[in-house]
Amino acid sequence: QGRSKKKSRKHQRFMERRVLLEQKGLLSPQRHLGSQAPVEGPEARSTLTKVGSTVTSRCRKVPKSKEVVSPSLSPSASPDRIARHHSALLSQGNGSSKGVRMSSLCLRPGKYVAIDCEMVGTGPQGRLSELARCSVVNYDGDVIYDKYVQPELPIVDYRTRWSGITKQHMESAIPFKAAQAEILKILKDKIVVGHAIHNDFQALKYFHPKDRTRDTSRIPMLNQKAGLPGRANVSLKSLARHLLHKKIQVGCKGHSSVEDAQTAMELYRLVEVQWETELARSLPPRPPSPITDLSTDSSQYMDDQYWPTDLMTSGL
Repeated sequence: QGRSKKKSRKHQRFMERRVLLEQKGLLSPQRHLGSQAPVEGPEARSTLTKVGSTVTSRCRKVPKSKEVVSPSLSPSASPDRIARHHSALLSQGNGSSKGVRMSSLCLRPGKYVAIDCEMVGTGPQGRLSELARCSVVNYDGDVIYDKYVQPELPIVDYRTRWSGITKQHMESAIPFKAAQAEILKILKDKIVVGHAIHNDFQALKYFHPKDRTRDTSRIPMLNQKAGLPGRANVSLKSLARHLLHKKIQVGCKGHSSVEDAQTAMELYRLVEVQWETELARSLPPRPPSPITDLSTDSSQYMDDQYWPTDLMTSGL
């Protein structure tokens, strides 16, 4: 009997504090579910009208439901359509669903760049590879950076047949440190596309975040589209011939880093939607968001330890 009295007093204090929180606007009024059958039809509209101007005004402004974008967007979609698709995926839901767990960086085409570097031989017998030219293009393939770079060590082998670099190019080259600072400024916070891109980062003496790197030599979807083994190490030249129907890296004058960067971006865009969706599925689950809705879990805050001082001294 004494235990029931103690429980009754605690419940009474609980209810008094709930009323006080409701009066101060810190807690939504308690709903008594099941006490009244749901009203439908014209009676419901008349009941809402009698409640007051606040409810009536809210009912007039009913927001339109967001259009749900299917994750299976056509690969032939335009760049603008793809950008809208990514933005819509990010705006839907709370991010807990794998279907919408897109990378936070897949926001718009301005976040994408493609890079390609040409290297020359330095060191003993020219076996070391150092940066001699770097080209960066944007999502549309427009050149935003293209400069010749003076290696830190003397050049032993220009590798002109592959690099396209000659002694004359070095006359207008800028020091490596200066080029590195300029390039890394461009790459910051970007999704970087390239083919065998680890070689380019090695030449830049730089490590780009893995989740912001898109290596077209490691996208099985491209190989499958070209009718090649999914895990095969296919060259950029071969992928361009099979999928883009264009010839690159021809002749004896060497490669063009601009052309290679543009080609890598074109290849990436062929499978962009499918590849990003696959990456989103492979991302680890995000930690649960903190509870912000008091009405869903308000009972814990009725305990004394959670009460502000001003409420404790207000008479209860």
